[in-house]
Amino acid sequence: MNLIDELQWRGMVHTIMPGTNELLQRETVNGYIGFDPTADSLHIGSLVPILLLMHLQNAGHKPIALVGGATGMVGDPSGKSDERNLLDEATLNHNVACIKAQLAQFLNFDGTAANAAELVNNYDWFKNFSFLNFIRDVGKHITVNYMMAKESVKKRIDGDTGMSFTEFSYQLVQGYDFYELYTTKNCKLQMGGSDQWGNILTGTELIRRKTGGEAYAFTCPLITKADGGKFGKSEKGNIWLDANKTSPFDFYQFWVRCDVEDAEKWIKIFTFLPKETIETLIITNAEKPEAKLLQKKLAEEVTKLVHGQAALDAALATTQQLYSTTQQPIDTLTAEALEALEGIVKVTITKADYAIPIDVVSFVAQHGIFESKGDAKKMIQNGGLAINRKKVTTATNNINMEQLLHHKYLLIQKGKKQHYLIIVT
Repeated sequence: MNLIDELQWRGMVHTIMPGTNELLQRETVNGYIGFDPTADSLHIGSLVPILLLMHLQNAGHKPIALVGGATGMVGDPSGKSDERNLLDEATLNHNVACIKAQLAQFLNFDGTAANAAELVNNYDWFKNFSFLNFIRDVGKHITVNYMMAKESVKKRIDGDTGMSFTEFSYQLVQGYDFYELYTTKNCKLQMGGSDQWGNILTGTELIRRKTGGEAYAFTCPLITKADGGKFGKSEKGNIWLDANKTSPFDFYQFWVRCDVEDAEKWIKIFTFLPKETIETLIITNAEKPEAKLLQKKLAEEVTKLVHGQAALDAALATTQQLYSTTQQPIDTLTAEALEALEGIVKVTITKADYAIPIDVVSFVAQHGIFESKGDAKKMIQNGGLAINRKKVTTATNNINMEQLLHHKYLLIQKGKKQHYLIIVT
């Protein structure tokens, strides 16, 4: 399969400009995607454009990752009902540096390669671009009628909140990015999420009107969940690519807990497994869905891609200790093994706090495991609280010194997914 055929099979093509497939088969293409530096880490929603750049490079083309140091100061209205708060320059610079470091994990930036990836920051060409020069050299080429016709603009203008001139100008700024890369780096292709289609077309139109040249584009679908929930969200919030924001264990658990319908779709998008392997996995999983072979393979592949083999091994070890039916007996776990459990909440208390005779309900409420004693009692009544893998059956049970593993630890499970390691110092 050629690149576009491969991406279409994987469900990674939403809209494609005529001639794009032919261009990619005819020559080595420089193609780019922009990343918005609204935070100091990308999240798993950003994995799709990252993977597009990886597929582009694997097919022999040259990927360009643009970090929007300038556009981040403006704010993209696409898909948003309200104008977002603008970040200060120091915060944006920090975010840009962090995102550049993350992108370097996925793309080959080795300058000796003919199709080595490049990182660019649009602040570099906008920082000395005066407003008067911009509206003269860029604004005159794109009519207000053209800009107003964009769906993202119409929705905001027709809505209750309206749209500021700042956000209205965003598509011109992004369009100029494409023009800049087209003229300085021979970049003929822009990719992005389907919500970016209007902004991308502004770039191709600007290139056509200013240079008479042809530029191309395709977008990928915005990822959704089968149950209607927001992709990339868990009980703890966004699933980040930064291990300090989302631990490799929590990252792994997000994927392994997904519905089978989502897993069948996501394993094509988020892994590089070949078609034959994926199709075999789907068939095998359907024969024994309780084993969750498909979800586990998806979780392993994506965790290894983002965090590496060592982090995956640690996540699998923690999963084994917390969820497996063939767990190592709790009293045989070493102190090192308990401390190594990652992705669980660790709460340190003093011996003085622990030595006072206290009932289970008061203890778990006092140390932030539950918001109130009432919540703790309800969980116990429903059989959802365990200490050192033993269910707590009554709210009047006391915490005692004999329960401490290695005279120092308590492993508390709240519901099916939340674990806490109490460390007594």
